[in-house]
Amino acid sequence: MTRFLVSDENPSGYKLEEILTVIRADVLKRCTKIALDERPEAKHVLANNMKVLNHLTDAIQLALDSTRTLDKAFGPSLAKDGGPPRIGVA
Repeated sequence: MTRFLVSDENPSGYKLEEILTVIRADVLKRCTKIALDERPEAKHVLANNMKVLNHLTDAIQLALDSTRTLDKAFGPSLAKDGGPPRIGVA
């Protein structure tokens, strides 16, 4: 069973790109709180967070590409309505 993503057991879950976008927004908010902190530790954490933001953006783009591929090949997902998966097994 998936905890956050849409699945047979969790039809009200999120699309991967949706949850990654929310996470990216949370990281960005944290970055703004430490952006002016001149301590070396804060600068280090901010630099790490900036890298994480880039990775999240790349992951969002990959997830969107997968959604577009599935939509083009099989039409919109019916998983939220209890429909079968478009690929794989139920």
